Amino acid sequence: MRRKANEQRARVVAALDQLRHQIGLALGAARNARLAAELELAKLELEQLVVRAGIDRAGEDPRVAERAADPAMAGVLSWLDTVRRQFYAEWADGPNRLRELVAAGAPGPAGRPPSEWLGRVGTSRGVTAPELWRIGEASVDGASAGRTPGVELTFDVAVPLLDESHLSITSAPRTRPAIDALVESLLLRVLSTFEPGAVKVHLWDIGQLTTVLPNFYALSRTSALTVHDPTRLVDLLDELAGHIRRIHAHILQAGYPSLRAMRRATGKRVEPWRIAVLYGNGESLLPEQLRELKRIASGALAAGISLILVDVPTTLGGAVETISLVDERRAVSSMTGTDIVVRLDPPLPPGQVGTAAARIAEALVAKQGGPRSFDDLLPTELGREHSARELRAPVGFSEGEPVELVIGDATPHALIGGPSGSGKTNFLYALLGSLAARYSPDELALYVLDFKEGVSFAGLAPGRKDESWLPHARLVGVNVNTDREFGLALLRFLADELRRRSAAAKEHEVTHLAELREQDPEGHWPRIVAVIDEFQYLFAGRDAVTALATSLLEDIARRGRSQGIHLILASQDVAGIEAFWGKPAVFEQCTLRIAMPKARRVLADTNQAAVAAPRWHAVINHESGIAHGNQLAHIPDASAKGVFAGLQRRLWERYASSHGQPRLFDGAHAPVLTESPAFRELTPVARPKALLGQSIDVADIARGVELSGAPGRHVAVIGTAPREALSILDSAARSLARQFPPGRVDFVLSCLVDTCVPAVTELADWLAAEGHKAEVVSGADLPDRVGVLAEELPTAGRRRMLMLWGVDAVLPALERKAPGQQSGLDHLRTLLKQGPTNGLHVLGWWRGVARLKDTLGFAGTDDIGAWAALDVQGNDLSPFCAGQVVHWSPRPGRALFFDRSTHSSPEVIIPYHRPEPDDD
Repeated sequence: MRRKANEQRARVVAALDQLRHQIGLALGAARNARLAAELELAKLELEQLVVRAGIDRAGEDPRVAERAADPAMAGVLSWLDTVRRQFYAEWADGPNRLRELVAAGAPGPAGRPPSEWLGRVGTSRGVTAPELWRIGEASVDGASAGRTPGVELTFDVAVPLLDESHLSITSAPRTRPAIDALVESLLLRVLSTFEPGAVKVHLWDIGQLTTVLPNFYALSRTSALTVHDPTRLVDLLDELAGHIRRIHAHILQAGYPSLRAMRRATGKRVEPWRIAVLYGNGESLLPEQLRELKRIASGALAAGISLILVDVPTTLGGAVETISLVDERRAVSSMTGTDIVVRLDPPLPPGQVGTAAARIAEALVAKQGGPRSFDDLLPTELGREHSARELRAPVGFSEGEPVELVIGDATPHALIGGPSGSGKTNFLYALLGSLAARYSPDELALYVLDFKEGVSFAGLAPGRKDESWLPHARLVGVNVNTDREFGLALLRFLADELRRRSAAAKEHEVTHLAELREQDPEGHWPRIVAVIDEFQYLFAGRDAVTALATSLLEDIARRGRSQGIHLILASQDVAGIEAFWGKPAVFEQCTLRIAMPKARRVLADTNQAAVAAPRWHAVINHESGIAHGNQLAHIPDASAKGVFAGLQRRLWERYASSHGQPRLFDGAHAPVLTESPAFRELTPVARPKALLGQSIDVADIARGVELSGAPGRHVAVIGTAPREALSILDSAARSLARQFPPGRVDFVLSCLVDTCVPAVTELADWLAAEGHKAEVVSGADLPDRVGVLAEELPTAGRRRMLMLWGVDAVLPALERKAPGQQSGLDHLRTLLKQGPTNGLHVLGWWRGVARLKDTLGFAGTDDIGAWAALDVQGNDLSPFCAGQVVHWSPRPGRALFFDRSTHSSPEVIIPYHRPEPDDD
């Protein structure tokens, strides 16, 4: 046990000795390292003292002498002397080399004297940029270069800018004119190097209300120069950030790290350079503005954007060079170091600067070709494009280049806004023409609906003066501001088409239109574009139309993109659409936004581009209105007389033989019975239908009442409007006459309203001319004639139509009766109850709901199975509509129609136009 303990103790002592030895080594090494570090620090401090004093004068400095006396410092002075000799050997030709470097890096206007380029328009295509831009010159004493002391050696000073670096300029007291001259010289060197349009300049000055660099005024009238509101720095920062995001997305998608790399690889200038000059006042910007400015600076150079900051105290991200003014002529720059003073170039002559700016502006306008016409939007060959993937067409021009509008999966629907007179209709014509010229009617189907008063788009359908039509148009609706039901009908049609396409896509196991067209090449699947101008009228009331229209529009907007159904919604004042507040589904799907000048609430709330947009321009934005998606385009005149019509005639001559004319719905004109397809197709049938008017629908559909043997197969016209009442009964009689062979139906006509007698007489003559018996009964004879009809009812054996105008006027006479006998009113009620089963039908006009109820008596409303109400309020009609609430406010030229056998709720119809004797 003792021996084991001794052995263990010996091991512990040995370990401790080893630890003490290692610690000693470590402490010794640390001490040596510390001594070496202290020696190195002492040498560096001595070097610093020598450099500050100058090698030639170092021996006279007592601090240098004291430290140099240390033997350990003996090598410092000799080493510095060696470095000095080597530097002089290399710097002997330094000024000449600097001049050569600037000459090579700053060719042409970038570095040459103004006399060689000022006033001349640049010619560089803008694929590559000079590396340096001259700002002045500097001098050093010959002694510093191993030359003769006292002899100044001068060299040029230049700074990097485009694609290379940002520039920060700091002023000194009373140096604002010098800074303006410096900035003006740099900008004019840049603008004079490249061809017009290759560079865009943005100016912002916190201290100026209007003019910044007034010598550049001529450029401010072009896209080359934009002066920004001094109170809206956020707008400029948003615009720059938007350019950076858009350009980065474009170049990264193409596989390039920067715009410069893309230019060099492709040999093309795909984007202009942008220089943003920000004049501050020496005070810090707001924290959020500084953060955004730093974010912009870090990614700007790769996107071809350079910043020039004047008295904006901040530390930017990315490469930044500085210029700090000493006085009106001198500055120090990070390019030369603080020990060398730069003599800034003298200001350019103001008059020559103004002339040069004017020439550049004129050249830019000339390059852009001046105002472009509608013909410039059209392709050289019509109908060559395919719409399987998307629709793409130019709608205007920016700097002479076309600005395209794209409708597809990414931008499925468009929202267009602009106050009256802003050019919204002209833009729609430019869009429709550009699309129709590129895509055939088999590739594109158009449905155009205009709620405002007027006939802006009526010319798309054939008219009296022009027989041509736009073959792509399937429907043209104009003057529908009071016919919200027509807009609802269009949405129902689109919803039905969406279901049809979805079913076909499911059958072929595909999800998008392009895939469906590939799998079903024999199918007819054009892209559908529905244009609804002043679409807010759809939601003008708090009723069932608004609710259903909102639901349909949201569904079409959400699902239409995949099946090639696209909405273009236009409005003068989008802010007034209350139906969508809290229901953003439609607006979110309208990622394509077009804002006409002064438009509100179309673009994003922070995007004010439309406010400053000039006349005949539009802001095209494919990014849901975010500022970085803005493209300002000049829209050519497409709505002038003969402009669009010329294209339409060319398209009509090309496609009309294989594509029928569109359906024209004009809310300001009543349809004509004899022009109705339904009337023209009438032939004798067993169960005739009395046509009362036209349905407000996408298709030209006539609404009528089938006069079968079922109970209640009579028609009541209710209201005090004689013109509409005459029209409804007239069209009913004429349509019924065409459904019977001559002599197989009798018409008994009685007019109790004096002003309507001529119209009834004319109708009787027409019926007789058609070969039918038409008996006209006076008001005095009507009670007896009704009695005879009631007595003959079971044995007549013929179809008879009893037509009454103003039944309420004869009610007193009908109500009179002799003791023990039935009155004429009793006989009329018998005809209403038993007439249909015996081939007799009553078609009458009552001038009030109460009068109709008096006629029917206690039997209720079942004996009148169909009615058309004119100037009658909806709540008065509930008893004749199974007790349901009727939403109807009378409006001229319209009737509310209800047929108990076919309708679940009433619908609005348009009575046919009955020609008056004085009609042309």
